[in-house]
Amino acid sequence: MQIQNPVLPGFNSDPSIIRVDETYYIATSTFEWFPGVRIHASKDLVHWNLVKNVLDTTMMLDMKGNPSSGGVWAPDLSYADGKFWLIFTDVKITDGNFKDMKNYLTTAETIEGPWSDPIMVNGVGFDAALFHDDDGRKYLAQQTWDHREYHHPFNGITLTEFDTVTMKLKSETARTIFAGTDVKLVEGPHLYKVNGEYFLFTAEGGTIFTHQEVVSRSKSLDAMSFVVEPDGPFITNFDTPNSYLQKQGHGALVSTPGGEWYYASLTARPWHHENESSTDPRGWSTLGRETAIQKVEWDESGWPRVIGGHGGQTFVEAPKDAILTDAPADHSQHDEFNDATLDINWNTLREPFTEKMGSTGNGKLTLIGQGSLVNTFDLSLVARRWQAFYFDVETKVKFNPYSYQAMAGLTNYYNHSHWSCIFITKNDEGQNVIEVGENKGGLRNGLYTSYLRDNAPVIPDNTEYVYFKSENRQESYTYFYSFDGDNWISTGVTLDAAVLSDDYVVREYGGFFTGAYVGLAAVDYSGYASTAEFDYFDYKELGDHKAADGTLSWQKSESRFY
Repeated sequence: MQIQNPVLPGFNSDPSIIRVDETYYIATSTFEWFPGVRIHASKDLVHWNLVKNVLDTTMMLDMKGNPSSGGVWAPDLSYADGKFWLIFTDVKITDGNFKDMKNYLTTAETIEGPWSDPIMVNGVGFDAALFHDDDGRKYLAQQTWDHREYHHPFNGITLTEFDTVTMKLKSETARTIFAGTDVKLVEGPHLYKVNGEYFLFTAEGGTIFTHQEVVSRSKSLDAMSFVVEPDGPFITNFDTPNSYLQKQGHGALVSTPGGEWYYASLTARPWHHENESSTDPRGWSTLGRETAIQKVEWDESGWPRVIGGHGGQTFVEAPKDAILTDAPADHSQHDEFNDATLDINWNTLREPFTEKMGSTGNGKLTLIGQGSLVNTFDLSLVARRWQAFYFDVETKVKFNPYSYQAMAGLTNYYNHSHWSCIFITKNDEGQNVIEVGENKGGLRNGLYTSYLRDNAPVIPDNTEYVYFKSENRQESYTYFYSFDGDNWISTGVTLDAAVLSDDYVVREYGGFFTGAYVGLAAVDYSGYASTAEFDYFDYKELGDHKAADGTLSWQKSESRFY
């Protein structure tokens, strides 16, 4: 078998990988999306299944009002003393000099839970990770935040001993063990002990195209005792602009039962428009930061090295002792909304799906209109990740809006300021019509454009349902509608997918850590709670790349350009 990267496509970033017996687990960041912390499982490192969303109640995670790209950053999953340990950060401020946050610890005897009520451990910095030493002592390693304008905000990696009796940190033991290199922005620490030495893996360069991972080692955990790996960095794509995988860095190390070593890291697969340079801009990562796995060997001096070079590989040799894992061929999803709970692939923003938003079951999803898609407090939106560059999405909705202030339909969404939607609303003549709106750039909350305006199609009288479709083709997507589900009419609105990428949003402000979603939404900011009923949702992946003959298929190539 071969590992084909990325192994977790579409917004699965900051992977923390461990092995318990024969099973590998990866925990990934979820930011403002609820539930928090996705965990995938595999026995071969090739095929992965989503098995748990850990933080699934407001007791576990309260993110109401969190800014976009705030929330759950870089969870750390570990296993010791017969149970799983999960450290996660809830970030409340994403820009400016301050980065208010809290780090929490929760534990469980099985990955499915129940997980304990989170314990707040500190707020020193994000990307906290728990290290279990072989003498039974435990330590928290973390990025350290410095708000002072005359210091660099990333103030090294702090290590603090954790007391398992009191379940608190021994703050008096805190010390800086690594200041980072001249690349700066040191974060994402993970500590390991191999052959009697401590190895510290840290990310640097920011989670953009300058991203990298460096390794340092020490014979002790004393302050500033770690020495950086020569001939580094360990992994980066800064100097491999034509590689299929980009932005590799922040991640974690794992060994197989047979003694092989692998490294799971975040990555991205940018594309560019035909009229753009292939290197500047390097591209648009609409699927967000994904997870890749590289094989690692140890050199004669005892340093870890990525096989194939620090740029990594798209196709990687699987472990010799891999156990074939059954997993779906792709991430297509069809939902008839027959269950009383949402499918594991659905997410909401900042809060769980409750009766305030609507209900599901008996063949329909009901959404009660609340705030606009710019709202970070009260929003009725259920959505799922884009996990391929080429896919079709369609749905069927019944909605009788109170006024133009009420809207319900299908949305492609990145964050509160970058999204679009095809929806049913009312015009000034009191008719139900179809509109396409887009919100993007220019201001903190974006600038809104109505594309159909005076030419918005009027929904015929006695039409109970309207069908909506989005055809997504890597660099753009187009909205369609139908009144019978068979005859589709193009709105004529084709939008630039780049707007829904980390790389586009970072040009506006500092929150750019998630990825594009597609989903269903109901808005009624008038406060009259107009209610929409969705009959089904169908997300069908068509393949990742367009071949020369126009067919859609995966191409086995190390180049990201076709």
